[in-house]
Amino acid sequence: MSDVKTMRAISQDVLGGPEVLKLVELERPAPRPNEVLVRVRAAGLNPTDWKHRATGGFLGEPPFVLGWDVSGVVEEVGIGVDQFQPGDEVFAMLPYPFGHGSHAEYVTAPARAFTHKPAGIDHVQAGALSLVSLTAWQALVERADVRPGQRVLIHAAAGGVGHVAVQIAKERGAHVIGTASAGKHDFLREIGVDEPVDYRETDFTEAVKDVDVVLDTIGGDTAVRSLRVLRPGGLVVSILPVGPEEFHAEAERLGVRATRMLVDADRAGMKAIAELAEAGRLRATIAGTFPLAEAAEAHALGDTGRTTGKLVLVMD
Repeated sequence: MSDVKTMRAISQDVLGGPEVLKLVELERPAPRPNEVLVRVRAAGLNPTDWKHRATGGFLGEPPFVLGWDVSGVVEEVGIGVDQFQPGDEVFAMLPYPFGHGSHAEYVTAPARAFTHKPAGIDHVQAGALSLVSLTAWQALVERADVRPGQRVLIHAAAGGVGHVAVQIAKERGAHVIGTASAGKHDFLREIGVDEPVDYRETDFTEAVKDVDVVLDTIGGDTAVRSLRVLRPGGLVVSILPVGPEEFHAEAERLGVRATRMLVDADRAGMKAIAELAEAGRLRATIAGTFPLAEAAEAHALGDTGRTTGKLVLVMD
């Protein structure tokens, strides 16, 4: 147990652009019963971070410390925790949405959110994987039960969730169709996409047919339009929990299925992801790493919506 009483963190006092983020000194948290205190080594960024920074989202008004991805070392365990001990290397998606706080030198969270970091990957890789992989796993495996030979369409297949979803779908034996701009099609083929579709030049509803499962990572009209490419009884899983009201009504009219989901912290899912990563069958593409103090620059890059893979904050 360290005698350090404070920690550096990225916080904000107002909502807005990347410039509202600032490096602050906060009191270091202590683990409550069934919690662990983790010294953060790397923490991924996700679109939900820029959305919450700008709008408050589920979190309301600041101040708050963002970040749901984390990889690090257990510093201290709370009462009742027996599966981890100080010194263990762990990674997790912190409970979404109210378990945020990994964009700091230390974070506390329920022990059940964590699993041991695979020895074969470093903290940057582990810190990039959690939220996107758990989202894709819960969508494709738990909701859709993707099986060998099925046709799966993944929107924004070069993005954070998209590029790991491609790998999980391929691991399940699916034929994968992925949308991305033409410049990213070589990358899509490298990660296993069978049919890249240029969404800028092609209407995917005309280019793609007889799909068993669509993973909608974009929301809005894309979710509704995706219903049209399904075979009878097919399923669109949208990872955006709110959207057009006609989504479910249109699905019923077309004889297909539609569901929305919000990713949820889960050790079983994290263990499955750890096993795939350890076996070399699941890997995050790192678009860039930034020291904690440069979180605003990372957010500015994320705001462009053009990165391939994941951005990661690393601790000094």
